[in-house]
Amino acid sequence: MSDISLLMVSVLATAPISVLNLPSNSVIMPDNPVQESTQENLSQVVLPAETTPPEFVQPNITNSSAINNKYENILKKSREKIQFISYPNLPERKYTQPVTEVAQSQENTEEFSLSTDPPDSDNPMSQVTSVSQLHDVQPSDWAFGALQSLVERYGCIAGYADGTFLGNRTISRYEFAASLNACLEKINDAMPAAGYAYATNQVNTVNNQDLILLQRLQGEFKAELQQLQHRVEAVEERTSELQGNKFSTTTRLYGQAIFSIQGTNSPNVDLFPRDGVPEGQGKTNLTFTSSAQLTFFTSFTGRDLLLTGLSAGNLGSNASLLSTNMGRLGFESNTDNNLVISDLSYRFLISDHLGIVIGTAGVNPINTFRGISPLEGSSDGAISLFGQRNPILSIGNGTGGIGFDWQISDRISLQGVYSAEIPSFPGDSKQGGLFGGRFTTGAQLSLAPTNNIDIGVHYLYSHSPDGLLGSGIGDSQLISPFADTTAFNTQAIGATVAWRVNPNLQLGGWGGFTSSKPLNLSGSVETTNWMVFAAFPNLLHPGNLGGVLVGQPPKITSSSLPEGFNFPNFSDGGTAGGRNDTSIHLEVFYRAQLSDNIALTPGFFVIFNPDHNAANDPLIVGALRATFRF
Repeated sequence: MSDISLLMVSVLATAPISVLNLPSNSVIMPDNPVQESTQENLSQVVLPAETTPPEFVQPNITNSSAINNKYENILKKSREKIQFISYPNLPERKYTQPVTEVAQSQENTEEFSLSTDPPDSDNPMSQVTSVSQLHDVQPSDWAFGALQSLVERYGCIAGYADGTFLGNRTISRYEFAASLNACLEKINDAMPAAGYAYATNQVNTVNNQDLILLQRLQGEFKAELQQLQHRVEAVEERTSELQGNKFSTTTRLYGQAIFSIQGTNSPNVDLFPRDGVPEGQGKTNLTFTSSAQLTFFTSFTGRDLLLTGLSAGNLGSNASLLSTNMGRLGFESNTDNNLVISDLSYRFLISDHLGIVIGTAGVNPINTFRGISPLEGSSDGAISLFGQRNPILSIGNGTGGIGFDWQISDRISLQGVYSAEIPSFPGDSKQGGLFGGRFTTGAQLSLAPTNNIDIGVHYLYSHSPDGLLGSGIGDSQLISPFADTTAFNTQAIGATVAWRVNPNLQLGGWGGFTSSKPLNLSGSVETTNWMVFAAFPNLLHPGNLGGVLVGQPPKITSSSLPEGFNFPNFSDGGTAGGRNDTSIHLEVFYRAQLSDNIALTPGFFVIFNPDHNAANDPLIVGALRATFRF
């Protein structure tokens, strides 16, 4: 496998880009919502209904057909399930993303084969040997037999399957002239100054009869040989012009557009969980939205990959309207339809087994760790945000930084990353910058103990300047909204597993635990989350995908901060303790692959006891997602 194919696999094997999640990534502009919320609101009270800034969603790409068999197990992840690239099977991606595999030669590049020749229909060279032109040289003609005898004696032309010169078919005069020209050059090069010994076979010599025959053939096809030379010169001139003016000899473009219709019910909501009496009602309109993403893959050496993603969309979070972030969709991409940079990262190999990724956008645990779940992918996987992946991987809401992918053995790899939320912010060091504000570092050990089982073991350490984990789902707020803002350091551990029972059934799940300690207070806050799922590849038709998921969004199970600071009981004095109730997430979706480029995914999910409060009515979210890839 070529080095560039391996780097493409690394991009396609990690998270999708919301497209290329590509899952799955984000918007990095001076005026983006993340920066605004961090710069302007860090010192403000955060209401229970508010959520952390949306995590960065990336383009979805597809699985590379060039993946070496010996790494197949560890890379199959969400794409195999989704039969992603043919994305050209994506960037999802889904778009997942190992930074590297073992890179061998730069030849045989399948995924990044950048031919400089135009299509046959437009290429003059294709006319030189086209048998669709005048077929005026018959097998019975003297010229045909003459050239055939020269080919057989001097090996002028090679490559015919039956070992003979064109068999017995009729050919055009231009095709004949091309063959004659090849034979002339071969015989001319083969004749030394003395003796006319045939270079590759000292037994054969060029006799006078053959020379006379060649002279007669040249005279008979003089016009065609001259026109052949003119056409070759024209092709060379056109090729030089194309190479001088073409966009790039090293870049490939993938595109994706999503159109979706979504809506919810109108559940009663208990805004202040003291007496179990709802005080409000969640309500959203039925909406029709869209998003688009363009992703450029550029290689300069065959062992590197520059990933540039541009995206725009108008689907925002419904959290503020529902007073909970548990109804969020996995393909949100709200940029107010402004074009933004969703990915700007450079990946390169420093050895056959170790790759590095560095960038100001699109570098975070989601896009650096290898994806495990077959349902991951903002454009072709689960429709909910919680159904995309283990929420602890979203902690820190990182965008820019540095990461690595080390292929330790055929079945073991290790990925690591350091990512800052606003690495470009030059102001207050507590709000942004490469090592200020919110940042995350961590690692994932990816295992393939058998050919049918993939496991990812995650560890992350994150700093939050405002008591928000940044995961954007479930209990991501650690401190009472009535308490003073304080910084937290969080350690998170978790694991994700996927088991391919057979080609049409995969089972799996994940679990995560976080422990957060404030910098200037006593106590700690702990959360848990879990999910189990069943994936049904090729359901009803090859290329389709069905999915069923059941799980618990992140929940504060314990909070031992001083009185008045604890979030679970913020409306009742902020006393210590965890959540009394538990939310359950149930989701069903079905992706119908209508063609290689079009997929239609209807789905819905229900949240029982939203916001971990039994006084809240169940929340129902439905969506119809149409994905177009090009």
